[in-house]
Amino acid sequence: MRIGILFGGCSEEHPVSVKSALEVAASLDAEKYEPFWVGITRSGAWKLCDGPDADWEAGACRPVVLSPDRGVHGLLVLEQERYEAIRLDVVLPVLHGKLGEDGAIQGLLELSGIPYVGCDLQSSALCMDKSLAYVVARGAGIATPNFWILGAGEEIDPGRLTYPVFVKPARSGSSFGVTKVFSGEGLNGAVEVARQYDSKVLIEEAIVASEVGCAILGNESELFAGEPDQITMSHGFFRIHQEDDPESGSENSTVTVPADISAESRLLVLETAKAVYRALGCRGLARVDMFLKEDGTVVLNEVNTLPGLTSYSRYPRMMAAAGVSLVEVIDRIVSLALTGKAQ
Repeated sequence: MRIGILFGGCSEEHPVSVKSALEVAASLDAEKYEPFWVGITRSGAWKLCDGPDADWEAGACRPVVLSPDRGVHGLLVLEQERYEAIRLDVVLPVLHGKLGEDGAIQGLLELSGIPYVGCDLQSSALCMDKSLAYVVARGAGIATPNFWILGAGEEIDPGRLTYPVFVKPARSGSSFGVTKVFSGEGLNGAVEVARQYDSKVLIEEAIVASEVGCAILGNESELFAGEPDQITMSHGFFRIHQEDDPESGSENSTVTVPADISAESRLLVLETAKAVYRALGCRGLARVDMFLKEDGTVVLNEVNTLPGLTSYSRYPRMMAAAGVSLVEVIDRIVSLALTGKAQ
């Protein structure tokens, strides 16, 4: 099977994407798949390369594009002023953040007619915008934090808010640009930090609770969930991808999988994650992050439609705890892209 694997990208999560692609490369069954690695540089150049090693850009790369022409159904490689076409059976976008997880690449893949792994254009865009995801989730009866939205140039009276609050870019991945604000004096500065990543800013109440997550795999009614995990904080908030050496762990957090929660809470977390996944139209795979309050209430935090697959990422660890290796995850999500059902 000819599989195009996209990695890198223009977002702040470029290095995380490369690390995820390295794990995919190590877990790809060579007897099943013939991979075509397409690295996207930080500036947006597409390169057909040998794989996602640390210096992939310095290797023997060739300029390549994904053709929107459904007759091509694949890649166009520039070869001495002519194009060589490479037909693909399926595409696996190992891209995080803007232009990879927000519906942009999914739109191009829809035009191309090539089956692709993961959420479609609509659900990708919806989940990327945290405020819109909250609105839809609330409509489905799922609890969310209270929140406020600031558009470009808009301001908010700091006296309206009860602190602490989180100030976030509304449409950005990981915790880039996120600030926890404890009083009105810090609000405007936090908004400016968030605006470095997105013109639309989300302000939300800080939920006092345990942070839990759930890895989901599947389409519509046929969903499989990994073991939920739990994040224990010593201080601050969770920002694993921004550590100096995330492979060796975080300076302020510990991730436990399976989560150290009661059987009743575990069931509620799983049920809520699946309800969120369905309400937001997810398919293929996603990681649903939630808060578990002391009274047993589960509150949505966010949904990652192309979760990290690095050696230290939460999604593969939760799946592994449920007995599903990354090798099998790849097989299942590719099958879902091609047939709509995991084989």
